[in-house]
Amino acid sequence: MREQELIVYRDFSGEEGRLLYDMAGLMERYKEKGQDKKQMACLLADCIHRLLELAGNHGFYGNLWHCYLANLLVNNENSYSRACEIRGQVEGTINEAALHDIAIFKEFFDYDFSDMVRTLGAECFSLVTGYVGNERESRVYNSRIRDRICDLAVKFTRDHTAGEMKDTLTEFYRDYGVGRFGLHKAFRVVHKEGAAQIVPIPNIAHVYLRDLVGYEIPKRKLIENTEAFVEGRKANNCLLFGDAGTGKSSSIKGIANEYYERGLRVIEIYRHQFQDINDVIAQIKNRNYKFIIYMDDLSFEDFETEYKYLKAVIEGGLEKKPENVLIYATSNRRHLIREKFSDKAEREPALKIDDLQREELHGGDTVQEKLSLVSRFGVTIFFAAPDKKEFQNIVRTLAQRCQVEMPEEELLLEANKWELAHGGLSGRCAQQFIDHLLGVRKQHGGIVCQ
Repeated sequence: MREQELIVYRDFSGEEGRLLYDMAGLMERYKEKGQDKKQMACLLADCIHRLLELAGNHGFYGNLWHCYLANLLVNNENSYSRACEIRGQVEGTINEAALHDIAIFKEFFDYDFSDMVRTLGAECFSLVTGYVGNERESRVYNSRIRDRICDLAVKFTRDHTAGEMKDTLTEFYRDYGVGRFGLHKAFRVVHKEGAAQIVPIPNIAHVYLRDLVGYEIPKRKLIENTEAFVEGRKANNCLLFGDAGTGKSSSIKGIANEYYERGLRVIEIYRHQFQDINDVIAQIKNRNYKFIIYMDDLSFEDFETEYKYLKAVIEGGLEKKPENVLIYATSNRRHLIREKFSDKAEREPALKIDDLQREELHGGDTVQEKLSLVSRFGVTIFFAAPDKKEFQNIVRTLAQRCQVEMPEEELLLEANKWELAHGGLSGRCAQQFIDHLLGVRKQHGGIVCQ
């Protein structure tokens, strides 16, 4: 086998990379004279074990060897795959180098294991050629991504030439991208080995904007700004603010699901990680995706200074913010930094405050410092708590979706009792009430939300 001749698709590190080289070694040496057949059989058994573990971790099914090879190709970020992500076929010499490598991979795909199985007495190899998985068998991918990779493996087997296989792979890159950013919608930032790393969130809630009852004006403003961003037009950083439980965070999840197919990715970052924002942007600025850096429940006390890092990133630093990056934040506060009465006195001189309460000589500068962060969000969207009528409409709609069969008068009466005891009028409170009903009815054999 020619795995050492790979040029572009060469960097296969870790356990998954070693599996490729171990299998290639078996293909070359299992028939050589002087080789210990028992040792070869043990190595093959170990490779089968690793393929089965791969199926358990990734949820693969069918021919696990083919799925493994397909997974290597869709995760390998190199000069060719990054150029093709979202954009498709590219011109230039890099195509010849990629075709050379795909020809080698096609040899792996087309390899006939029947003689190796007979020679080494490894009939158990059939376990990896027709593996039947289950829905729970994945800690790496959700079912949508897993199915795409398994389908790609089947498509590769139908390609007669290396050129056809390259075209199939390029089409995958165009439709979904490559590597972690291609296969996942959402990410978080973690520190590993002293550096900020962007890691996938395998499963996010399947929430869409249409699932959010009401809030048509806020949703429309959010859609308009996000549409402009995804389409490459001018767009603004966006602040979603308002009462708790009104759907701000759900709206962000909604756009992550709505616009994934069009190349949008969401990276969640926490307040204590603001010093890493520049590092995060450096890792994503040259990719062909659109990235929203998402900050949930953003607010600061007057003594906290992390917001200064955020201000510099949003607007104010010497380096221009990349066109493929926007900042979206949610907050229960319209003004993100807590202000004191002494700050208010600077804006309203008629308000009498004892001079001893003033902490700075130039209080007006303090006010401008605190307000300048909000002003850097070009779009601010208000999510108000629903009134009683709107709350009842949300309850009715959710009950209908979840097939809760209860007389409307009784439903609304119980909903009113629930909200009085559980946080007041909000969409979150309505959803929690419906979840409570479903839980009680499931316990007693009632109808459960589908």
